[in-house]
Amino acid sequence: MLRQPLRLGLLGLLGLTLPSCAAVAQTSPATTASASGSNPIIKQKYTADPAALVHNGTVYLYAGHDEAPAPQQAYVMHEWLVFSSKDMVSWQEHPSPLNVKAFAWARDDAWASQVVERDGKFYWYAAVEHGSIPGKAIGVAVADNPLGPFKDARGSALITNNMTTDVKIGWDDIDPTVFIEKNGQAYLYWGNSQCYYAKLKANMTELDGPIQKVTLPNFTEAPWVHKRGDWYYLSYASGFPEKIVYAMSRSIEGPWEYKGILNELAGNSNTNHQAIIDFKGKSYFIYHNGGINTDGGSFRRSVCIDDLYYNKDGTMKRVVMTSEGVKPVK
Repeated sequence: MLRQPLRLGLLGLLGLTLPSCAAVAQTSPATTASASGSNPIIKQKYTADPAALVHNGTVYLYAGHDEAPAPQQAYVMHEWLVFSSKDMVSWQEHPSPLNVKAFAWARDDAWASQVVERDGKFYWYAAVEHGSIPGKAIGVAVADNPLGPFKDARGSALITNNMTTDVKIGWDDIDPTVFIEKNGQAYLYWGNSQCYYAKLKANMTELDGPIQKVTLPNFTEAPWVHKRGDWYYLSYASGFPEKIVYAMSRSIEGPWEYKGILNELAGNSNTNHQAIIDFKGKSYFIYHNGGINTDGGSFRRSVCIDDLYYNKDGTMKRVVMTSEGVKPVK
């Protein structure tokens, strides 16, 4: 998620304006969120910055909650949402599993996040605004099940803005993504304007070595790491308005070879944020757009899902964004 002043400045240069957005926070028992399979998949709330976890035959979809009232042109996000599905079409909404208030050291801003599982525990890496160290930070929350509730696993931030000083902005420490190798070594990737990575200790709450920089063409934000076969894939948002592009490597630590555009501009949204998963023999590209009429837009975004396909050489085919969405998988 690109920080608001920079986004507005870029829009001014481009001669563009952004629509307003509003949403009402809701904490309710588990309910059916969508059964149509059409995009966007969640229509009763505004959802952004999707991440997904496959666990025991279920997909858990985690998203930020756009709550800004019209006509406010800003990102107002205080909590994260979670939905689950066994077929990628019928989504059940569950009570909010994590609020930024769970991080006592944080000020606000429930920005992009990802949940991973290790040894029966679920670790939530989330970008927030730090309360005492200027700039964005990354915290870690933990729970015993994917629906939470999650609690702060450290009592302090894992990453703070004063740990990355090469880029002179306050929002370069956002959009965390975690990948765990078969040998148990975990890696944290994150960044805006500069992509970073670092190893994590087995406890998943401490760095295990120095912060490294990754050189990628036109990197903006939103890194996501996944593996298929012998290939590692690093996809990320590029430019502004944002496309999703990707690079490939034979090693989680690179070097990365740039492969081009994966997903074009997402309708009516200047940001583009992705999750990539395999589920029941199929591959999926999960993203957001501003596609809910009449108030959808860059500050009222909505999660969508479309099919993802690979070429024989391992490269990914460009995603075709659809209104119909995906079909149920058995």
